[in-house]
Amino acid sequence: MSIADVKKNAEHKMQKSLEALRVDLTKIRTGRAHIGLLDHVQVDYYGSMVPVNTVANITVLDPRTLGVQPWEKGMAQKVEKAIRDSDLGLNPASQGDLIRVPMPPLTEERRRDLIKVVKQECEGARVAMRNLRRDANATLKDLLKKKECSEDDERRAQDDIQKLTDKFVAEVDKLFAHKETELMAI
Repeated sequence: MSIADVKKNAEHKMQKSLEALRVDLTKIRTGRAHIGLLDHVQVDYYGSMVPVNTVANITVLDPRTLGVQPWEKGMAQKVEKAIRDSDLGLNPASQGDLIRVPMPPLTEERRRDLIKVVKQECEGARVAMRNLRRDANATLKDLLKKKECSEDDERRAQDDIQKLTDKFVAEVDKLFAHKETELMAI
């Protein structure tokens, strides 16, 4: 393994951590409706639990309302029950084939709680970045011990990995700031 491989591997893993954080943050509900909100809601489909989006078409009807249209007529009640029983605090209403899912407005207290959750997610991502930096630096030290690189190269590579870590931590901070303003917007 070369120094370039160590750097590339660290950058790749940090990018993956950042993407995972982005996905996690989209699941945290703001006052607006978006189709990703129901991604983790499971519904009973002929004896097996599947995500709602595999048995129904989910659309945004207006900024505060989702529309869920099951592909099979018999699934409407099961989908409605699954959404109601989820931990999202939503109250769907059927209108024939279409299930309307209105987004209740967030209270100030709930917004503050969600910001705390976002802060925890972001801190977890920062810790992951630092752990990746530590692992990369340990790999560099191993290369130095095996005399596969010089001390100067190892020191330069550690500086590069530190800059990479700083860059990704700054991205995490940007994501946090963006999500915080999104949550506080009324």
